[in-house]
Amino acid sequence: MSYDVLSQTAKEVQDLANAPALTVGPHLLETEQIHLLNSISIYSARGESREQLRLLYMNPPALSIWKEMGKPIRIIGHTKRPSAAAALEFGVPFSE
Repeated sequence: MSYDVLSQTAKEVQDLANAPALTVGPHLLETEQIHLLNSISIYSARGESREQLRLLYMNPPALSIWKEMGKPIRIIGHTKRPSAAAALEFGVPFSE
C-alpha cells in the first residue's frame, strides 16, 4: 500500500476541524463506517514553510474518507511508506 502526501497551510492547521486525530473517528461513527478503522492509516510530520506547515501521509482508505469529509486536499507527492520523522496520527500503523 502507498501513501499520498498532503500539505496543510498554517491557517488550515489552526482550524481544529482539519485535524485528522479529532475529526476522522467521529465521522466514521456518524456515517456508520467504523469498520474502516482497521484499514485507515494517517501519519503527520512538520512541514518546512507556512504553506506546508503540516504534512499528512494518508493511505487510500484514509484519503477517501478525507475527501468524503470535504477537507482540503493538496497532494504534493506519493510514497511507499511515511517519512521516518512522521508520527501516527490516526488509525493503524504502516506495515508491509
